[in-house]
Amino acid sequence: MIKGEAIGHEEKIFSVFEQYTEWINSGTQPKGKSNPSVELGKKLAITTDQFNLIINFKIMEDESDSEIVLDISSVILKKYKVDSWSFDKGYWHKINKELLQTEVSQVVMPKKGKCNKFELEEEKTNRFKLLRNKHSAVESNINELENRGLGRCPDRGFEHFKSYVCLGICAYNLHKIETKIRHDEMVKVKKIPMRVAA
Repeated sequence: MIKGEAIGHEEKIFSVFEQYTEWINSGTQPKGKSNPSVELGKKLAITTDQFNLIINFKIMEDESDSEIVLDISSVILKKYKVDSWSFDKGYWHKINKELLQTEVSQVVMPKKGKCNKFELEEEKTNRFKLLRNKHSAVESNINELENRGLGRCPDRGFEHFKSYVCLGICAYNLHKIETKIRHDEMVKVKKIPMRVAA
């Protein structure tokens, strides 16, 4: 600042104590405030299955969403047979979509920007719309992770941060499994006929 030099974004330190911290984004400008909210931290990509269990996650290292698709898909497709896979717009890239379509029958990856005629037709199909609407559950999963402790990490250091993320995801999955078990038990109890003696 004293010399009036411009510092490159990759050279900036956003936290003196947690130097792995990244500038995630400038959020939308809240009403009545002159400055938009700023989000600092570390981006976490999660992959969930049809039961809303997290089956894979990746702590991103100065990467954009579209840059990690092939890494994630190589891990997932080795373990699972995937019928359909939906993504946010941020993950879109022509190469990502083309390569995934060789392995997955239905890839729901909305295009960033203007669609061509073929892409418009594809995005208007009922199956595409249905799977895209189901994708909104991922947003609630992310919100639930934040509410279960991953909104802010109390541990110091990057290795402890990674451990904290792993534990948070385990806790999230255990909660989902426990909720399903309790729900099934309640259904069984409701089906048992009631016997009354007078």
